[in-house]
Amino acid sequence: MSRHPSLKGSTKIIKTRNVLKRFERIDKLQKEGRWEEGDKVLGLPKTKVER
Repeated sequence: MSRHPSLKGSTKIIKTRNVLKRFERIDKLQKEGRWEEGDKVLGLPKTKVER
């Protein structure tokens, strides 16, 4: 059985995420020098998402 063309996913459209995962935020904060090893993991400051 074939699938209707309108139901195919487009490979051209790639949506950017607007929220980082915790480990991604920690990595970014470490690069900026705003987080050190041993600091609390909950309640991290907000970070901008690179597009």
